Amino acid sequence: MMAELRAFRALRYNPEKVAWEKVLTQPYDKITPAMQERYYSLDPHNLISVEKGKALSTDSEPDSVYTRAASRLQEWIAAGVLKQDTEPSLYVYSQEFLVPGTQTRKSRIGLTGLVRLEDYEAGVIFRHERTLTGPKADRLELLRHTRAQTGQLFLLYSDPEKRIDRLLADSARGDAACEMRDEYGVLHRLWLISDPQAIGELQRTFTSRKLVIADGHHRYETALAYRDERRAASGQGPSDAPHEFAMVTLVNSAAPGLVILPTHRVLANLPGFDFAAFRRAMHAHFDWYAYPYSRAEERAAAAADFRRDLAARGRERRAIGVCSAGVLALFLLRKDANLASLLPGISPAQRELDVVLLHDVLLLRGLGVTSEAVRAESHVRYEREMDAAIAAVDRGEAQIAFLLNPVRVEQVMEMALAGEVLPQKSTDFYPKMLSGIANYRME
Repeated sequence: MMAELRAFRALRYNPEKVAWEKVLTQPYDKITPAMQERYYSLDPHNLISVEKGKALSTDSEPDSVYTRAASRLQEWIAAGVLKQDTEPSLYVYSQEFLVPGTQTRKSRIGLTGLVRLEDYEAGVIFRHERTLTGPKADRLELLRHTRAQTGQLFLLYSDPEKRIDRLLADSARGDAACEMRDEYGVLHRLWLISDPQAIGELQRTFTSRKLVIADGHHRYETALAYRDERRAASGQGPSDAPHEFAMVTLVNSAAPGLVILPTHRVLANLPGFDFAAFRRAMHAHFDWYAYPYSRAEERAAAAADFRRDLAARGRERRAIGVCSAGVLALFLLRKDANLASLLPGISPAQRELDVVLLHDVLLLRGLGVTSEAVRAESHVRYEREMDAAIAAVDRGEAQIAFLLNPVRVEQVMEMALAGEVLPQKSTDFYPKMLSGIANYRME
């Protein structure tokens, strides 16, 4: 089996009718209630009405968040707010951004098109995390009503020679068809590739490549479920039916602009919590280095040293940051640690993940927090920003926070291609692909 890439006629916002920065949104699973309200206030044609509309207490089968989403799409198409490109195209999608918490500027380039849906067992498209039932049920109901994909799947492929990146860069010369800066300061640009010869060359470069889902596991599995529904309803149907494909953006795993952010753990309501006892319990497995400060003005310098060392020492040894009341420390896995003994029943690749070391040793053995408790989020919550995790401890809202280095892209690729999955909340690819910058109407 091999990956099949196809051009399509994207349904896109008409810049003569609307301003892109007022109608495009972040992916549905990143939209908070506050963001939802802000999107609604920007423009009546904002994609929020489709991507994550408001549920009402009066919702029923004839009038629900899903039927309203479908109606909005039809209205916008009829009014020319959304227009379908005249020729089948592939799309170059670039993003320029600052890495959060730094002054490092990066750029990322990807290829947007359709990819044939394949079951995981086919060995063409691979996942790196498991999904939850709730989000898939919501996305499937939306897909049934709108018959459109507004959010892109973010897939990785391996091209160490960066041949495809060079092809995309050559196609991204001249004025972009879409250009806007989002609420996080990320500059998004989109170019069309409509030349059949250029499309054919790009299609051929993907025929032997395996694809790994970076973001969009729920949407991918929703698309699979919808495909199976349509097959059942039509008696299999043609192999090139619209529901056999999903809209994706493909990014090279070797690209320097590919960024994964860590997701930190913040714990509260731990009965009998005592940091000194926790540290003693972990002494057999971890060396411990503190970053003391006695005055408030020394805090910033201590925190800066801690951040630097967490990143630097993490390249040499397994490093996990710890913050508790009055304590900022670095836990380094001892050089004589036997991971096979410490983490029995876990694959060698999994043992190399800091998040596995955190959950199976520091949380379980050190604090008695089981995997069931983690899934229930009875003691654990998650923060993307390190400052927010530390601030929760400072305010007394949390007893302890664990601060992580990001998972490496190579680890994601290795584990996914080996058929393994990472623990929940292990990866946060940044920045996100905007919903609505290109839409796939399956009609």
